[in-house]
Amino acid sequence: MKALVLSGGTGTRLRPFSYSMPKQLIPIANKPVLEHVLENIRDIGVTDIGIIVGDREPEIAAVLGDGEELGLRLTYLRQDAPRGLAHCVQIAKDFLGDDDFVMYLGDNMLPDGITGAAERFREVGPAAQVVVQRVEDPRAFGVAEVGAEGVVERLVEKPQQPKSDLALIGVYFFTAAIHEATDAIEPSARGELEITDAVQWLVSSGADVRAQEYTGYWKDTGKVDDVLECNRELLDHLVRDVEGQVDDESVLIGPVVVAPGARIVRSFIEGPAIIGPDSLVEDSRIGPHTSIGAQVSLVGTHIDYSIALDGASVSGVHAVHGSVIGRSAAVSSGDNSTRKHRLVVGDHTRIEVAA
Repeated sequence: MKALVLSGGTGTRLRPFSYSMPKQLIPIANKPVLEHVLENIRDIGVTDIGIIVGDREPEIAAVLGDGEELGLRLTYLRQDAPRGLAHCVQIAKDFLGDDDFVMYLGDNMLPDGITGAAERFREVGPAAQVVVQRVEDPRAFGVAEVGAEGVVERLVEKPQQPKSDLALIGVYFFTAAIHEATDAIEPSARGELEITDAVQWLVSSGADVRAQEYTGYWKDTGKVDDVLECNRELLDHLVRDVEGQVDDESVLIGPVVVAPGARIVRSFIEGPAIIGPDSLVEDSRIGPHTSIGAQVSLVGTHIDYSIALDGASVSGVHAVHGSVIGRSAAVSSGDNSTRKHRLVVGDHTRIEVAA
């Protein structure tokens, strides 16, 4: 089995960060979303992975390389413009050959893994298997109408009157039968080749298409609030590990990770929280569900439920909450009040919070 990971989207909902980085590289618990995805695929025994990329290929390749450090073999496949998920399968046809494969959206977080779905696909052997989850409002998703034993009877994209609450969550298992389907369909009204149309073509042709319900945590990291919520979910499973320097005047409570080279000086940290390599936390207070990246400087700052990306600095800002501070951004203030600040600050930005 091979894998196809889709990482060519522009990420308009994740601006300003997606202006300066691919959305799939936004860090969750100090690790890019795309790396979490690749680890899930590796865990089902798949190591030969094609990654669909667009104009941001150099940035993705700079982080992942050839995959050797992750125990993977990565092949980058260029898509010239967003032309739909089924088009991604078309341009990956030579890479995939006649092998079965898992297709996985590169901005989806499933921290509980996809082992169960993979085992079910291998056991039953359908032409295709979609992974679904029950949602409150199916109108925003592709929806699977499912009969006995998980047999898919119909797929509908964003139905106004859904007959099912089983939403497609961006993980698909395919045999080579999908290639005939992607060649047979026409572009949708938005001009793209939709994977739901290709899977529906298989259903209409009498192929065995199954749905596997996923009951674990699932989040599309397409918006800042989603990124923060997903960061909270992963940090809730953090295990205390202190390798950096913590002085005698500092207090660490609960699951706190302090990476090598990090320094904690006269500060209070309540986990779950993670402090990245070579970062400085001085005269500061860090609350739960906070991820601090590498080479970050926090001085005289109170922050919780937030993410500070690599190289960021925050000085003298109290009660930062629900915030994402971009790479090498600088935020400062002389305001000593305790009112909360919610900041969404792009890379290389400088902001002074007025008193």
